[in-house]
Amino acid sequence: MRHLLLLVDDEPALLDSLYRILKRDTYDILTAASAAEALRLLDEEPVSLCLADLRMPGMDGLELLRRLRASHPDVAGVLMSGHASIEVAVEAMREGACDFLLKPFGRSQLETVVERALASRRRRALAPSVAADSALQQLIGPSSAMRRVLQLVEQVGPSSANVLIQGESGTGKELIASAIQQLSRRREEPYIRVNCAAIPDSLMESELFGHEKGAFTGAHKAKKGKFELADGGTIFLDEIGDMSASTQTKLLRVLQEGEFDRVGGTRTLSVDVRIIAATNADLERLVAERRFREDLYYRLRVIQVQLPPLRERKSDIPLLVDHFIRRYAAKDGKRIAGIEPVALAALTDYAWPGNVRELENAIERAVVLMQGERLRLEDLPPEVLQRAPEDRISFPVGTSLREIERRMIAETLRFTDGDKTKAARLLGITARTIYRKLERRRRELASSLTRATAAARRRPAPRILPAPLASAAASCPSPGDDEGS
Repeated sequence: MRHLLLLVDDEPALLDSLYRILKRDTYDILTAASAAEALRLLDEEPVSLCLADLRMPGMDGLELLRRLRASHPDVAGVLMSGHASIEVAVEAMREGACDFLLKPFGRSQLETVVERALASRRRRALAPSVAADSALQQLIGPSSAMRRVLQLVEQVGPSSANVLIQGESGTGKELIASAIQQLSRRREEPYIRVNCAAIPDSLMESELFGHEKGAFTGAHKAKKGKFELADGGTIFLDEIGDMSASTQTKLLRVLQEGEFDRVGGTRTLSVDVRIIAATNADLERLVAERRFREDLYYRLRVIQVQLPPLRERKSDIPLLVDHFIRRYAAKDGKRIAGIEPVALAALTDYAWPGNVRELENAIERAVVLMQGERLRLEDLPPEVLQRAPEDRISFPVGTSLREIERRMIAETLRFTDGDKTKAARLLGITARTIYRKLERRRRELASSLTRATAAARRRPAPRILPAPLASAAASCPSPGDDEGS
């Protein structure tokens, strides 16, 4: 399929450069010098993706994105800018942008972003009936680690292959499983979830495979198991690392032959079920320790999805924070303008041992407790505040503006461990400005040192007296001394 791309920028040279990069066998290209012209072309042509500059005369890129979302929701939108802050990028994502490009960018980066945006468009087309708050819509993450996960989910979803999802607690394994199911051809069929860690070993076999009347004490009537209920659809086995050895053996039979027996039954039942399993345990280690069947492990791990912990994708935190603020503000009926930069910095700096789940809980708590219109540092949980920066720097009256500026930059850089990009974001300036001011300070210090050295060279050298004379001079009273003292 050939995709039609619409490039929008008021700079002809940049438009020409983008055109030459993206014009290849798989893409057709349209260009527009303004947002108004872009809207006209969108009404006339079957555009797949619109790549627009943020700052343009008249209607800017954000407004174009809003109108694109309202009138052409099937078109993927990407914004680009050379002067954007993290708040602008978050706003772009909130308005429906698939991605955000910060100028200057290279050819490979541009091509990667376009391919990702078109893949996201295909994902939406595969599941047109999915609600706005579905698992697909909640898979937020512009980081490269999360993008790789999403790309794999998009590829795996439509297949019938079994999937093993691995990752720490709170990374979103159940969300990934739901996304895979929603992208599959079985999305209209039953989707049964089973938490293996929450079911006692004595009841697990009955829960999964059902039982006949009288099979054990308390079995007053026959009961269908989860596999029987999931026939034709998908079953999600969460925390599969906690499954007992005997149940593993019966599960392997279902995977190999699609057959099982109810507890106490004499009739073999056949099912067609896709299995998605998840665990926070190291199954390879459990296999090596003979606590998990090796043959079952490889049957489950036809496709493996490894979810990164939140501490390894911190660039996703601002978008996740914005998403959770809007969710819980709507739930509690609050009007929230956003989050203060120092609070966002504290959230980004925290290690998040509980991953996305812990972040969500922290934001829900903050939304409930906050008093003003913006989420503040003091609204965050104590464990986050332990690593938060000091939000005040005191200056005596009469301190020059240049000295205040120097101290603010120095203290912010100390908090960010020298990360100039993060410091610039906190201060609301560009990283280039910080580099320029640090270079000016370096030149000032070098100039001061040069002047001091030159002055020292101009001063006459101290006269060195012979030792006897020096001793005599030292013993003589200085002018003005009281001789009788």
